[in-house]
Amino acid sequence: MRSYRTLFRVPEFRPFLLSFAAFAAAQTVGALALGTLIFRATGSPLLSAVSMFGPQLAQLVGGTFLLSGADRLPPRAILSGLALAFAAGTAVLALPGLSVAAVFAVVLLQGLVASLGGGVRGGLLNEILPKDGYVLGRSVFNMLWGLTQVAGFATGGALLALLSPRTCLLLAAALYLASAVVTRLGLTARPPRASGRPSLSATWRTNALLWSSRPRRLAYLGLWVPNGLVVGSDSLYVSYAPSAAGTLYACGALGMFVGDMAVGRLVPPAARARLATPLRLLLAAPYLFFVLRPGVALSAVACTVASVGFAASLVLQERLMSLTPDDLAGQALGLHASGMAALQGVGAALAGTLAQLTSPATAMTLMAAGSVTVTLTLAALGRHEDRQPAVTGARPGVPSEPAATD
Repeated sequence: MRSYRTLFRVPEFRPFLLSFAAFAAAQTVGALALGTLIFRATGSPLLSAVSMFGPQLAQLVGGTFLLSGADRLPPRAILSGLALAFAAGTAVLALPGLSVAAVFAVVLLQGLVASLGGGVRGGLLNEILPKDGYVLGRSVFNMLWGLTQVAGFATGGALLALLSPRTCLLLAAALYLASAVVTRLGLTARPPRASGRPSLSATWRTNALLWSSRPRRLAYLGLWVPNGLVVGSDSLYVSYAPSAAGTLYACGALGMFVGDMAVGRLVPPAARARLATPLRLLLAAPYLFFVLRPGVALSAVACTVASVGFAASLVLQERLMSLTPDDLAGQALGLHASGMAALQGVGAALAGTLAQLTSPATAMTLMAAGSVTVTLTLAALGRHEDRQPAVTGARPGVPSEPAATD
């Protein structure tokens, strides 16, 4: 499947995208409003960064305990329930007089339940689309995320100039409700992909199985660590340029859109695999420029160019799916989403701490340098893996291992 026209003829693809767009718009508007609210209240780069990205640390806990539900629960019900839970939590965040500690308690709970979302959406997309349409469909999904971020952060920045952060949080809650309605009405009720009850033991067993393969471990680390460190730099936009943070986030989202469109639509499949390392280096390198403390215009250019590198995730997700049995696809993608979110939370906390001790510009530069170092190390390990003799007896692209059952 190589054309967008064919892709959008798939019946459920459009409502799937629409429900995600509403959810993503709520996330962007809500995150910017919350980060601004915390920064205005505390003046702390660390607390502002952690309020926007720190809740993703809770996804690590969710990934440890809840991920078996990604394949063992009905996807439509889970996605509708997640949207409703986020609507309720965001409405609570808008309450006046809520302490900073209470704010963090709410957003950490949201992060915990969000751990199911990535796996459920990824597994559902894998079901909705034919196998040869997954990369193109995932690129459209990522492009929509980029476009929604452009619109969400730009709109959020404009709204914050006119309205209070709490009012913007209420608007985000309304968008979450819209996502729940579209999911319930637009998607077909499907049975779980795997049998058995969701449980802690099933989650741990399948996670261990997924992690037991060295090629999959390298794919996961490539998806998580360079990305997480760069998102740490992103989390400092509010403290680096308080009046232009929405612009920087929107420019970053535009770069993400361009990268996903180019890699998903224009790059031939045979050439995609070679782009993983160059794209991850591109993701970090422009942030090294922040050591010079550029103004808003040059910062916006750097953020746009760097964010093209987020398309490396498309290449690595395709590699991950080629290494994973179909009945583990949901949990494999859920582990990717939870691990990526957790590393982004770690990156935000680390960047915020460095910014407290030095400055936002210095912290952004250090995080980028760390991302470049990790990417080069993983590339060297990957080359070593490629030189190892192939293991016989397994179908190409799928390891010969049983699916975990409860």
